[in-house]
Amino acid sequence: MTGRTVVVIGGTSGIGLKLARGLIDRGDRVVLTGREEVRARDIATELGPKATGIALDLADPHSIARSLESVGTVHGLVLSAIERDSNTVRAFDIDRAGRTATIKLVGYLEVVHSLVDRLEASVATGIVLFGGIARYRPYPGSLTVSTVNGGIEGMAIALAGELAPIRVNVLHPGIIGDSPFWADKAAALEGYRSRTPGGELATVNDVVGSALFLLDNTGVSDATVHVNRATLSA
Repeated sequence: MTGRTVVVIGGTSGIGLKLARGLIDRGDRVVLTGREEVRARDIATELGPKATGIALDLADPHSIARSLESVGTVHGLVLSAIERDSNTVRAFDIDRAGRTATIKLVGYLEVVHSLVDRLEASVATGIVLFGGIARYRPYPGSLTVSTVNGGIEGMAIALAGELAPIRVNVLHPGIIGDSPFWADKAAALEGYRSRTPGGELATVNDVVGSALFLLDNTGVSDATVHVNRATLSA
């Protein structure tokens, strides 16, 4: 897989950044994106000559094609960018819901649309769409997130059919105990651990390993992978 170019949307922090590091470590070139241009470029500089950082705002779909103009041939695409939203049907915030849906549905699709003619038409090319456990385990305030993550699965089914032989798969992380988001939420994490079979939560490395598997395995397309230590079975 070395010498290939992988685009990581949402690659300036968290799991996306860890994945970018892993791809570079194995010899791939990475184009990573974030909303802030200076941050994206600074992180790419830190990662070394195999990384390029560009600004891209999924919440502004009309600007996405322009943001990606400099990208050449692509051999892998990971759409990991998220924005956490809290919404319920009784206290429904249309603006927050619209932003979340735009980022993960319209934004994700516009990235694929913008790059479609530069995605190498090969079974070796993989696209990974990030959803999340809220798709199956809604929690108070997850109304929009749960709905949108369900839509990600429908998106993958449609794209896998349209783009074949390019492969398209979905990755649903659960509660990732060592992710930056959970770093200061020890009490909540302990509650999740107590309800997880085996008492241990999935890790950032678990998610990165799953993303690499979906990028690389030429026999897997239109699949959904859950990284949650059997939480859905509890």
